[in-house]
Amino acid sequence: MSNICQFDDKHIPLYRVIWVSNLPHYCGEEGCEAEGRYEVRLEQNESLFGTLQERDSLLKALSQWNGGIDDGPGDDEIDEDDEDELP
Repeated sequence: MSNICQFDDKHIPLYRVIWVSNLPHYCGEEGCEAEGRYEVRLEQNESLFGTLQERDSLLKALSQWNGGIDDGPGDDEIDEDDEDELP
């Protein structure tokens, strides 16, 4: 498994990813070129913007690189059997 993923037109090391947006960018500024694209924040306050498909591919690559621990968005549902363990 490679620790490099292509996002937008760049090849980025997965270990540089800080977070991935769940919603498309919207700032309302006229002329914004990132409008409707998904942001990926990297180390040193850098950001990349890509399509939904690129974002989903990156999330899948991060999950696989992380050993498959996280299945992605919506995986934080609580089992009915675990209700007794809630604080």
